[in-house]
Amino acid sequence: MKVHVHLAYGYDPAVWGRKFDDGSLIGINERDPYGYRHAAPMVAVMTSSKDHAEGRLGRLIRLGARAILGFDLVHAWRNRAAICAADVVWTHTESQHLAISQMFKVKRLNQEARPKLLAQSVWLMDRWDRLSKVRRAYYRRLLRHADVLTFHSRENLTMARTRLPDAQSEHVLFGINASDKVAPVRDDAAGSKLIIAVGNDVHRDWSTLIKAVARHPDWRLRIVSTTCSKSLAAGVANVEIAGVGDNAGLRSLYRQSAIAIVPLLPNAHASGITALQEAALNGVATIATDVGGLRDYFDDTEVTYVESGSVTALETAIERLLANPALRYDRAVAAQARMGIEGLSSYAFAKRHVEISRRVLGGR
Repeated sequence: MKVHVHLAYGYDPAVWGRKFDDGSLIGINERDPYGYRHAAPMVAVMTSSKDHAEGRLGRLIRLGARAILGFDLVHAWRNRAAICAADVVWTHTESQHLAISQMFKVKRLNQEARPKLLAQSVWLMDRWDRLSKVRRAYYRRLLRHADVLTFHSRENLTMARTRLPDAQSEHVLFGINASDKVAPVRDDAAGSKLIIAVGNDVHRDWSTLIKAVARHPDWRLRIVSTTCSKSLAAGVANVEIAGVGDNAGLRSLYRQSAIAIVPLLPNAHASGITALQEAALNGVATIATDVGGLRDYFDDTEVTYVESGSVTALETAIERLLANPALRYDRAVAAQARMGIEGLSSYAFAKRHVEISRRVLGGR
């Protein structure tokens, strides 16, 4: 089985590897983007998309086409030889698989002449109802070129099966590098009251979190984000919003923290799952908003879930965990036990792609 992994421009394994080596990738990562290379020993050949050199004009054309179409057709076109040489193509988001489907149409490749396509979507179903009728019809036609639609969340999967009932669709749990774990530490209620919240996703509900913490001057909240507006914490002395310079700084914050929180706005694509898994690997008990299908990954013995948009519910959950070190420890241990090659991990994520691909290819 020949597999081609087509990722977004900027995720060329050579470029990503250099960033990994120099420590500029913040968070838990690995030398290969998203860990798809774990599947290399399971298949005959694996190739990856390349970032072709582009000048100002080339970049302008690529980004302009992406803005108009909603996907990066130019990047897919530049990688067409490697794509068409594969038995099956894996994509990470709709920007890649819609582009490949359009490339198939431009080249007039029928089903027998093209590789199989595993079309993974992240935001498409969330945004579907906000798309124009014309764009929905266009994307629906492109989605017919996908052999399997995959989603990280059962909520997204349900949406897809309702909107695209003729398409084959699968649930694929996303996972990160789970090779390194920091064992949870028992502490006491008089210990750290530092709360950490990490993330840059547009679905973070920073406002609700800050309001909950602002009522308790003895709590300290450190938001690690480059997208959260500092104006949200204006006049709130116990909230700090800033990025971190390196992974050592991020690990240090996790070690100092009693709780990690993933506050979320309503969504259906498991927003925040990377942050939840990172907290689990760092041995920190977590609170998360109960949206997006996160219970597919962690149940309520592993993560404390709270109602969306409720300052009171979040405040109560924080108070409960800060006052109960045994509960914090038990939740952290249980969540971390979910992480590993047989549970949640980039290895399991890659292996699932192999399993689906073999089925689509008839066992090859």
